Amino acid sequence: MAEKTVGKPIKRTEDPRLIQGLAHYVDDIRLPDTLHAAFLRSIYAHARIKSIDTTAAQKLPGVVAVYTGKDTQKIGPVPCAAALPDLKVPDHRPLAGNKVYFVGHPVAVVVAETKSAARDAVDLIEVDYEELPVALDEEKAADAKSPVIHEQFGTNVAYKLTAGEGDIEAALKSADKVVKQRILHKRLAPIAMEPRGVLARYFPGEQELTLWTSTQIPHLCRTQVAIMIGMPENKLRLITPEVGGGFGSKLNVYAEEALMGWISMQLNRPVKWIEGRRENMQATIHGRGQTGYIEIGFKNDGTLTGLRYNVFADMGSYFQLLTPAIPTLTGLMLSGCYKIPAIQINVTGVFTNKMSTDAYRGAGRPEATYVVERALDLVALELKRDPVEVRRKNFPQPNEFPFKTATGLFYDSGNYQGALDKALKMADYTKLREEQKTARKEGRIMGIGVSTYVEICALGPSSAMPAGGWESATVRVEPTGKVTVLTGASPHGQGEETSFAQIAADELGVGVNDVTVIHGDTAIVQYGIGTFGSRGLAVGGVAVYMAIQKLKDKAHKIAAHVLQCEKATFVDGKFCADGKGKGEVSAPSMPVAEAPAGALPKPNESGKTLTMMDIALEAHVAKNLPADMEPGLSATAFYEPKNFTFPFGTHIAVVDIDPETGEIHFQRYVAVDDCGKQINPMLVAGQVHGGIVQSIGQAMFEEVVYDETGQLVTGTLMDYAVPKAVMIPHLELDSTETPSPVNPLGAKGVGEAGTIGATPAIVAAIVDALAPYGVRHIDMPIKPEVVWQLIKNGPKKTSAGAA
Repeated sequence: MAEKTVGKPIKRTEDPRLIQGLAHYVDDIRLPDTLHAAFLRSIYAHARIKSIDTTAAQKLPGVVAVYTGKDTQKIGPVPCAAALPDLKVPDHRPLAGNKVYFVGHPVAVVVAETKSAARDAVDLIEVDYEELPVALDEEKAADAKSPVIHEQFGTNVAYKLTAGEGDIEAALKSADKVVKQRILHKRLAPIAMEPRGVLARYFPGEQELTLWTSTQIPHLCRTQVAIMIGMPENKLRLITPEVGGGFGSKLNVYAEEALMGWISMQLNRPVKWIEGRRENMQATIHGRGQTGYIEIGFKNDGTLTGLRYNVFADMGSYFQLLTPAIPTLTGLMLSGCYKIPAIQINVTGVFTNKMSTDAYRGAGRPEATYVVERALDLVALELKRDPVEVRRKNFPQPNEFPFKTATGLFYDSGNYQGALDKALKMADYTKLREEQKTARKEGRIMGIGVSTYVEICALGPSSAMPAGGWESATVRVEPTGKVTVLTGASPHGQGEETSFAQIAADELGVGVNDVTVIHGDTAIVQYGIGTFGSRGLAVGGVAVYMAIQKLKDKAHKIAAHVLQCEKATFVDGKFCADGKGKGEVSAPSMPVAEAPAGALPKPNESGKTLTMMDIALEAHVAKNLPADMEPGLSATAFYEPKNFTFPFGTHIAVVDIDPETGEIHFQRYVAVDDCGKQINPMLVAGQVHGGIVQSIGQAMFEEVVYDETGQLVTGTLMDYAVPKAVMIPHLELDSTETPSPVNPLGAKGVGEAGTIGATPAIVAAIVDALAPYGVRHIDMPIKPEVVWQLIKNGPKKTSAGAA
């Protein structure tokens, strides 16, 4: 019997090929006779295209074809899966028609024998533009006087949505006090280590197209690309090799994916396009982008009465797959960890002359947590109470779960007090506050920030999802006893090849290395939904578990038949007779001609126990199976969750600030996260680490900046400040474990936890440090120059977004 592995921090089985450079990403796939594509992209944020001259480009040696918008009109629009009342959906095609509306908008594509020839030819294309006024600020763009991007709509307002429950007016009126705050969420660039890439190959005889693409949703991408280019879906194979990070940016169907497929069909040759980093900054989705106004009412004892959030959400110039839906997730999570009787969100989705926003690690939920946590800090400040006290005052008790929120959700399980208490103990919170008092007396600037968060994960029930919320898995035991798992999820850094193997290994009594997890190939794997929204384990892993249970049911029947007993039990990796036997066991036999010596493992001959390998061989030899049983040992399951899951936790940040430079230094960072039952604690820690790092980036360094003409100022990593390793503090991590009742694994998901819990804790710590200077709030990113101005001049003399 192999050692049990679930719950143990075993190393990732996929890592050896990755760290040795043996893995294959899209650009590593080499096909003979491959052509290369390069794009001419708009240099204007808003302009009419008066003419395009491609003559010189077409004459350049090595150029095979040049396409513009008029050539690709038969390709359908980039899909948007979100459905909202009165939603205005632009008809955005792979190449611009008579107008461009963001810097980076594809205008033409050159296909050539080499990358260099394609790039040189792009420079020879001449475009006559008529520049138009731009709309860049989401709040100003909603005004009727703003330049309109899509004339057919007559407005930049894409939609308006009001949601929530309870009488918000009465709730705020009943409060002893109400605090208000304008809160900004700047745009962020996901910056996956591997940019996007597509390789397309068309076989005209078979009329089959194969796409290799870096995506988080292989099957959904195949469906949508097939629709866009008008080919039967079962003639399109989509393969996702290694994906070098996604963070939601690859939870999309992009114009380039359909376009490369279409070009390969036109030229009957493979075509490859690999995105450059500047293209990635310009034309891969951005995250966040909200300007909001929070109002929160509360009693003098700290009891919350109601919360309202009016928000202008920056959609960008057109919709990607889920663009309009992201702010709705913000609305769903506005209750946070707290009992708030009345909640209302008023969303105004606004078109701007920028690249589209869409899902970026957390996808609307970090915005909600940040808003709520900043509001709770303002309540504590107004009441002159410790922020921990105010939070604890409004927690639901563990016995109140499932907990109904005023946003319409039912939180599955929770013990917010437990996570908070553990974090406070780890940080020695009382001692920290004493140290802060001493530091202030000595003139040192020290701050402590606390964030208690809950997030919505395991997305989710199909009724609440735009394109299905279930997940699939097939589990097969081969004749030699090796196990193959085919998952509809699409791991790209989460470690699911390992965690799924752990589940299968423990359930089937084999070793982890005896399990192979296959994903990302639509010709091999049954249809699945993909990996996003912290659903990989809590939905995809549950599908694996359920498929295994079906397989084991069949294995039990085979074992009982072979063991000649009424019922067989599976203990410690072996089947044994349970109850009165029927006689001696007859081991299967095969003629030598059918099974050469050593070709297959020898069937069990003991008459007492059978391993899963024995059962697999019986199932495939098929000479001694129960009547009417099909040969083989495999099962497929499609798991449809009945609810989301709701992981939670507490993060505490402690910072020191240099008064001479405004530089912020972490003294401590403590995080206690509860993601339900953990399959592999090492994977959990890795996900939390990564999320916190990205939060540090948002809180202190990162922002996508466009100038007043719509030019992308932060267009390279020389200008866009991603945190470096030396900027990251030592992270003190721990966890509590509150199983979810939603699924049999008790898992909740953890992929986005760090991103959601960390940002408000970091900002709170900085604001707390600057409280003696009258600072109540600072907008992200909080850079040293902003802090230095606040220290030297005070908040009233700076335009740094402080209040």
